[in-house]
Amino acid sequence: MLNSLPSKLPDVGGTIFAEMSALAQEFQAINLGQGFPDYSPPDPLIRAVADAMAQGHNQYAPMPGLLQLRQAIASKIETQHGHAYAPESEITVTAGATEALMSSLLALVHPGDEVVLIDPSYDLYAPAIRLAGASAVRVPMRPPETNDPSFRVDWNRVEAAITKKTRMLVLNFPHNPTGLTLKPEDLDALEFLVGKHPILLLSDEAYEHIVFDGQTHLSPATRPLLAAHTVMVSSFGKTFHATGWKTGYCCAPRAVMREIQKIHQFTVFSVSTPMQAGIAQYLRQSDALSGLSGFYQKKRDRLTAGLKETPLRPLHTEGTFFLLVDASAIGFSLEKTLAIRLTRDIGVASIPVSAFYADPDVPAANHHLLRLCFAKLDTTLDAALERLSGLKSWSRG
Repeated sequence: MLNSLPSKLPDVGGTIFAEMSALAQEFQAINLGQGFPDYSPPDPLIRAVADAMAQGHNQYAPMPGLLQLRQAIASKIETQHGHAYAPESEITVTAGATEALMSSLLALVHPGDEVVLIDPSYDLYAPAIRLAGASAVRVPMRPPETNDPSFRVDWNRVEAAITKKTRMLVLNFPHNPTGLTLKPEDLDALEFLVGKHPILLLSDEAYEHIVFDGQTHLSPATRPLLAAHTVMVSSFGKTFHATGWKTGYCCAPRAVMREIQKIHQFTVFSVSTPMQAGIAQYLRQSDALSGLSGFYQKKRDRLTAGLKETPLRPLHTEGTFFLLVDASAIGFSLEKTLAIRLTRDIGVASIPVSAFYADPDVPAANHHLLRLCFAKLDTTLDAALERLSGLKSWSRG
């Protein structure tokens, strides 16, 4: 009987991130694939969490999160984006951005609904939409071209995908994997969409504090009309180099948050109390967030400069801690085939960008691009670059 147990996700196996990390371990490769730092969170943050444990913050936190952390989040967002969320009713602390996204989709999307995804898109979205009984409608970005080597969102195509069944549009900026950020004209396009169509926006902003070259992260929350239609999601794990802490948050208008919390309370109920107390304390430091973009820009620039000594051509990234590289100089195979070969023969693991599409094996998902994570120690990046220099001897295959 159990052998015929029906699956809710019959075509979903392990993620590409787990697969490439396992391959990296098998071949003793340097893992620039999965997006996690190989260095510790800031010492003051670690001490703040340890102090919270010593002070007795070890039992269940309130379901929405510790009030002092929700207040700190509200203050941060108002300073950053000029929008005031009510800590008591419009902010929930979640078990990472993943739980915030899942709870939001399960709460707000219903059987028969459609949800628009912009490809390449993070691999969590489509399965979560299916679990909610809805359908994902995928709209591809315009891929890099010779005269414009960057991905671009075609908002006309996005609008063309919206129907009477459309419940939500999922956004992810700064964008994983492309590194694209939103510009004022993008927010203009989104305002037009929500003004014309009764849809919600689910805005995954896990890399909100990692933007480069003097840019400012433009969240939909910076525009009142968009904020009224938006669930904003973010990740302290990504922000503070502590992905294993699985602490994030979501913000939304009161009526929307009420529905999200109904799912949240029966999913995890509440999130690690000492982590919340420690992060709340750390956020009170005026410089807790100020140096993050500069810290990561140095790493981006280090990797970009080093790649000039290899056949891999780096694409410009405006945010996140990921860099795409054009690998067409070393072969025209499927991107996954190139990534496996790079791991096995050169000793550097990456992620094929095709994995962020519905079908990674079709030509439309393969642009000879691999994603590298530069959230690594300088010594790790330098060692990876030394290995990648061996690609000079490769020929196209």
